[in-house]
Amino acid sequence: MSKVFAGMAAVVTVAALGAMAGYAFWPRPTDAFAQCRAGQSAADIGGPFTLVDKDGKTVTDADVITAPTLVYFGYTFCPDVCPLDMSLNAEAADILEEEGQLVNLVFISVDPGRDTPKVVGDFASNIHPRAVGLTGSDEQVAAAAKAYRAYFKKQDGDPEFYLVDHSAFTYLVLPGLGFMDFFKHDTPAEQRAQGVRCFLEAAAQSN
Repeated sequence: MSKVFAGMAAVVTVAALGAMAGYAFWPRPTDAFAQCRAGQSAADIGGPFTLVDKDGKTVTDADVITAPTLVYFGYTFCPDVCPLDMSLNAEAADILEEEGQLVNLVFISVDPGRDTPKVVGDFASNIHPRAVGLTGSDEQVAAAAKAYRAYFKKQDGDPEFYLVDHSAFTYLVLPGLGFMDFFKHDTPAEQRAQGVRCFLEAAAQSN
């Protein structure tokens, strides 16, 4: 009886080894952008959104992400973090423009109570001529933030001069491909530009 079990165990072992070897050589999809990513899976972040632009017109992600785009969630009353990150995004866009690559900037407000279309539009245009400011209803903003896993929460206190806690990531989105990667708060402009450059070169090579 023990010989029977031993024989069965040997068969199972051989089968398992064969399956592992087959898996190792089985063709699997490759990520053309793997060398550019900071480790975040593209499947985890991003998606469609519907918001309102500076003219009060309803727009979707397809309307504003018409070129490589750096997307940022913040608010215009933000005392320091948002202006710094948006300025770094603008500087990165200028670096890439000198190389012949046009990159758009999108600023999505997480403070729709104060950030009217005009307010957020003026804020964005003061940062960069290609920056687009978007706002919307509470529900529209929440849905956009959820798609990008962007955190925000209004602080209690003064009803007019309150602050909003929020995550501070810049998301790189390519039209037709979606979210590619993100840059953390205060990442230098040149490093942001280098990251975008890597994805654009990889996209060109994969076509």
